[in-house]
Amino acid sequence: MDWGSANFKIECRMTFSYELFVGLRYTRAKGGQGRNHFISFISLTSMIGIGLGVAALIVVLSVMNGFQEELRSRILGVASHMQITGPDNVLQDWQHVAAEVKDAPHVKAVAPYIMAQGMLSYGQAVQGAIVRGVLPEDEDKVADLGASMRAGKLSDLKSGEFGIILGVELAQSLGVFMGDKVVLLSPQGQFTPTGLVPRIKQFKVVGLFQVGMYEYDSGLALIHMDDAAKLYRMDSDVSGVRLKLDDLFLAPQVSRQITQQLSDKGNFFVTDWTEQHANFFRAVQMEKRVMFVILALIVAVAAFNIVSTLVMAVTDKRADIAILRTLGASPASIMQIFIVQGALIGVIGTFFGTIGGVLIALNIDVIVPFIEHVFGVQFLAKDVYYISELPSHLLWSDVLTITGMSFVLSLLATLYPSWRASKINPAEALRYE
Repeated sequence: MDWGSANFKIECRMTFSYELFVGLRYTRAKGGQGRNHFISFISLTSMIGIGLGVAALIVVLSVMNGFQEELRSRILGVASHMQITGPDNVLQDWQHVAAEVKDAPHVKAVAPYIMAQGMLSYGQAVQGAIVRGVLPEDEDKVADLGASMRAGKLSDLKSGEFGIILGVELAQSLGVFMGDKVVLLSPQGQFTPTGLVPRIKQFKVVGLFQVGMYEYDSGLALIHMDDAAKLYRMDSDVSGVRLKLDDLFLAPQVSRQITQQLSDKGNFFVTDWTEQHANFFRAVQMEKRVMFVILALIVAVAAFNIVSTLVMAVTDKRADIAILRTLGASPASIMQIFIVQGALIGVIGTFFGTIGGVLIALNIDVIVPFIEHVFGVQFLAKDVYYISELPSHLLWSDVLTITGMSFVLSLLATLYPSWRASKINPAEALRYE
């Protein structure tokens, strides 16, 4: 019993080694015939194709993940997780509303704001902007603008001093620097005997911010909420209150809870960041899925080359297969030989593609600026795209999905040629040899 078991193990080991050896030898194809070299060349191109496809998939998905994360962080650095507004963009008795939601689950901070449009003028330059009136001590709790200040600080906005903080791109468009005075025109004018006259007030530039998102850097101006109330005649009302949560992904759930909580206290509109900027994140997610499908076709085409390689190898090795069959090799063994050959092509291509893709994805912040500097191009112009740098965020779950898909496609590509090889009749194959 022991001898039989030992012989069985040795036989299995020898069988596996024999199939692996022949499969590796067919993959190398170092014979003297030109046909063998051609098959080896097709095997090499299949490996390169799979490697390029895997690397492209990893890099593109990492960039799409980076765009999604960067877009979210930059938007929420200026916007808020949630906001509560009233009818006609006027929230009355906001202190009561803030007190109601301040102790709600997952709410970390609450800050009032006044939002309006305005026209900024300096010399001959005129630029439209969104004007946000804030309380500096509260605003820094619901947004990360304080960390994006390039000159001055939020606390420099003081009630009654009519200071203003501009985005860097907006300041450049106007040609203003720290300490300069700009004129802010409010579209809500006042009626006079000569007609409608816009309200005008001069503000001193006390700070500059840069969040890295052109939409905000070129179109947002911050003033103190008391000054905004005077300019836009809001009295004690505000446009709404902004909330920051301890987990931004709980915003839809918290939004529903607060809506129910305030339902019997008046008309309020509760929105969260997933609703306010849904189009951005849906577009990024859709692009990620489409790019995955498109680039997966590269791997599929390369895997199809494996079919061509093995079909040609089977045709070329008909005599060898017949000899192996006459020596006692089973159809399953013949099939495994060519599965080893095709799977090895897929494994090698997937391995080097994964290594290359991971290295590029982790160093794309260095590679892209180098290419832009060498060729004098800019991939993402500030005035066209929301994000002007190419971010990357590598997720190992994506890497595992891509490598698994590549290996499965490579393995599936070997089945038909291997099955065809196993069905070769030794007598027919050796008839003309």
